[in-house]
Amino acid sequence: MIDNLVRENIKRLKPYTSARESFEKGILLDANENPFGAVIESDLELNRYPDPKQKEVRTRLGEVLGVASENLFFGVGSDEIIDLLIRIFCTPQKDEVMILEPTYGMYKVACDINDVKTSHVMLDENFQIDFNAIRNAWNENTKLIFLCNPNNPTGNLIDPHDILQLCSKYNSIIIVDEAYIDFANGCSLKDEVGKINNLVILRTFSKAWGLAGIRAGYCIANSEIISYLFKIKAPYNLNKLTSKTILDALDNYSTMQQNVVLINAERIRLISELQNLTGIIKICTSHANFVLVKFENAEKVFNYLISKNVIIRNRSNMPGLQDCLRITIGTKEENDFLLIKLREIL
Repeated sequence: MIDNLVRENIKRLKPYTSARESFEKGILLDANENPFGAVIESDLELNRYPDPKQKEVRTRLGEVLGVASENLFFGVGSDEIIDLLIRIFCTPQKDEVMILEPTYGMYKVACDINDVKTSHVMLDENFQIDFNAIRNAWNENTKLIFLCNPNNPTGNLIDPHDILQLCSKYNSIIIVDEAYIDFANGCSLKDEVGKINNLVILRTFSKAWGLAGIRAGYCIANSEIISYLFKIKAPYNLNKLTSKTILDALDNYSTMQQNVVLINAERIRLISELQNLTGIIKICTSHANFVLVKFENAEKVFNYLISKNVIIRNRSNMPGLQDCLRITIGTKEENDFLLIKLREIL
């Protein structure tokens, strides 16, 4: 089934063979590297190219997640993986990508860059999958369907049974972006990948792991899809410094979990305080590290907070989210300051 969805030129593609594909040890005179080492001190042998197959980080992450390493692929943020998936499956100016809205804007941007048409299907009033709307919009050229769970920017969880139904009903690759799943207490679909060939799970180290600065994301997918990702990626997309940081982070898994507990507790407290304010129409249920709030006058609140050096995200221009602001959960002190300024303006 996967092979039937892949672009013909990608099937025929002979990938670039990098020097480190075959040899990582020995007297390495094959890759035009500098034999005298890097100009900075490091035990990572930075004068040598990194492992193009990402073996160590895939093995270690697989152990942490309980996922086979052959079902894992790392990218320069999940954004690189989004772009690669579009390039694998979508022929420009012919195929289509369906995006379930409102959601993360990078899906459309990546499609536009690749000259791939997008169809935008609204989630229902509870931000759940609307199967009637999908049925009306889907066609045989719909190669990918993107959704985010927990959804960004609404923060809600999408019914996992509906996602699995989507996988079974449609001959498309269903890409579920789980960037915020660590805040949602065991609601991942990662264990379904071994049973469902057309399911791809996107993850990131930017949120719960607190590593946005290293630009590292990964996906969990059928081994056939993983092999295509390796076929078309840049030869050395995951550098040694990033790999070492990921390995160090995985050794501190308990710290990540502790931070998630603190963030979730602050989210609950912030929502409780927001419920006491006037000028707020709705506070969306959130299972992420942010909360979406509908105000009577979002623009006024947004601009006032900027004037007080409190920066949140105005999502009012997104479909179905008029007068909505997205607030990332900060530290207790940051959240207290936000509340003080909200009380001043509301």
